Amino acid sequence: MLDRFLHDGIEWGSLTLERPGGGTRHFGSGQPEADITLHDRRVERRVLSDPDFMLGQTYMEEGWSTSDLRTLLAVLMGNFDDSEPGSAKRLVQAAIRPLQQWNRRAASRRNVAHHYDLDESLFRRFLDTDMQYSCAYWPDGVDDLENAQAAKRALIRRKLCLEPGQQVLDIGCGWGGLAIELAEQADVRVIGLTLSEEQARVARDRVRERGLEDRVDIRIQDYRDVPERFDRIVSVGMFEHVGAQYYDTYFRALHDHLTPDGVVLLHTIGRLGRPGVTNPWIRRYIFPGGYIPSMSEVSAAIERQHLATTDLEVLRLHYAYTLAAWFERFQAVRDQVAAEKGERFCRMWEFYLAASEMAFHYRGLVVFHFQLAADQAAVPLSRGYLHEAAAVGA
Repeated sequence: MLDRFLHDGIEWGSLTLERPGGGTRHFGSGQPEADITLHDRRVERRVLSDPDFMLGQTYMEEGWSTSDLRTLLAVLMGNFDDSEPGSAKRLVQAAIRPLQQWNRRAASRRNVAHHYDLDESLFRRFLDTDMQYSCAYWPDGVDDLENAQAAKRALIRRKLCLEPGQQVLDIGCGWGGLAIELAEQADVRVIGLTLSEEQARVARDRVRERGLEDRVDIRIQDYRDVPERFDRIVSVGMFEHVGAQYYDTYFRALHDHLTPDGVVLLHTIGRLGRPGVTNPWIRRYIFPGGYIPSMSEVSAAIERQHLATTDLEVLRLHYAYTLAAWFERFQAVRDQVAAEKGERFCRMWEFYLAASEMAFHYRGLVVFHFQLAADQAAVPLSRGYLHEAAAVGA
């Protein structure tokens, strides 16, 4: 069955399959050339029964190996699409989707802790020096992670149209890098929110080291519980953890916490196509409660909460380049991580990074930049302010 599946499906690139005890088959032709070696005969049956979950599960269990994980996933994802929208499996998944995105306050804290409370040293090993754990921005001439993340922060800063002395809310502030930059570069006061104890500890340490305690306040607090109003609100890489059934609550909170002339910048992973479901392996091992929205889901919720979309940018492939850089950096320290956390953890982590990268190449994932305001006149009428500021390095 696996042979027939691969023979019929691989039309781009090629795959060499080696079975336990010998026996090699070739499928497709040309570049890229991928390979997979099965170490357990049960892998074929398990993967065919549930490819979305079992490919990652059996890799974690060392049921198969490959000389190049990224190339293998590129060939597989480039040839085999997700489940068809009307299939019975997809309909069942859509029906139980609300349970998969159960993100009430207590559940949100548990889901965040599952991933973001992993020790700081792990993230420092493969992220940039500012510990930006979200899509970087790769304009022409930028070809390294440090500069790409700096370009991302600068782009967000320009889109916020900041003025000295303003009050800024950073929802999902991570390890504090963006909050610190906004305070230092734009002379604003920032409240950064996180639900991760580990992120809050690191972010507060960084704020103290920079002498910014009077301008940056890092809180362990849910966005639904903030009492203040703000001139600007920014959220980078947090919206994927909200859950579709909470979108109205989220944008109502933005509306209620924004001053009449305030501006919001929402940076989130999104889907180019129709609404979907979270990959079951990612949901179980990496981001429980996570969900990537379609543009229609986000736009509809924005409209219902009487916010104006003043600018929308789609960053295509920028996250693929970012994930490729993270994967390469992780591989450079893989032996150290394996000694501390074990081989299973390393296989889980590298599969997550490689599969995510290929999803941005072959599964229609992008990053949306929604600029929002209660008053459509709150930002300049043309995008010239973005380009002019970039030209002078702002």
